[in-house]
Amino acid sequence: MNEINLTGKVILAGAGPGDPDLITIKTVQYLQQADIVLTDRLVSEEILTRYVNPAAEIIRVGKQCRRGISTPQKTINELIVEYALKGKLVVRLKGGDASIFSNILDELQAVKENNIPFEIIPGVTSSLGAAAYAGIPLTARDHSTAVRFLTLYKSTVVKDDYWKELAATDDTLVFYMSSETLDDLVQKLTENKIASDKLLAVVEQATTPFQQVYISNLYEYDATLKDKIFLSPSLVIIGKVVALHKEFAWFESAKNKEYYFKPLTALAEIQQSKEARA
Repeated sequence: MNEINLTGKVILAGAGPGDPDLITIKTVQYLQQADIVLTDRLVSEEILTRYVNPAAEIIRVGKQCRRGISTPQKTINELIVEYALKGKLVVRLKGGDASIFSNILDELQAVKENNIPFEIIPGVTSSLGAAAYAGIPLTARDHSTAVRFLTLYKSTVVKDDYWKELAATDDTLVFYMSSETLDDLVQKLTENKIASDKLLAVVEQATTPFQQVYISNLYEYDATLKDKIFLSPSLVIIGKVVALHKEFAWFESAKNKEYYFKPLTALAEIQQSKEARA
């Protein structure tokens, strides 16, 4: 008798940068069919309420860079494999795009090693959402012809020689997960004599009702933004294109400052653990 293959499928999908209307139709279709949804912290609660199959189990596997309590990647990999091998349709839902500064490689290796079918569905990455909602075209004609996506989640990630190149280039620089190391970032660029017409933008909680945009000349940073604490997630854009914000900003910044994506707390982590063991 032929053995029945009960293996399910894994969908690695991007949920977009925050605005629930920026999710792709394909991801919504899979969420409506899902048995299990493993969701990041940076996924709008409205997406989960509006689009996920009511019969699906939602498991929160949030991460929080440097602060709070995070779900270990090993645990996430194990949950993906466990449910898929039970024949479930598993949607691993990530904030932004599924492949940009995420741990997708670990998850791909886990499903591949266990011969689990999978798909990768792109999403609107946070840099594109932040730039669009701040009125900053990243490759505007006569301002920039290229974009570099970088991260400075810790100060040793970018080597000294590369800072010289970053300060000299006319490419637009976009830094993910770097608001807490922003003082170091600005210091490195100014030490390497970045041009004064390249401005700095910090877009806080981009595309959400609580979006805020902060603009500064890098050489005036100490008097404007130094030591400021930005709410997560915040994205940094540097280049000549930032000057276009003043003319083309269309999305009204929030009047009040509060979290759209709630920080992980010990209580939330306890709930996560319960759900993960269920």
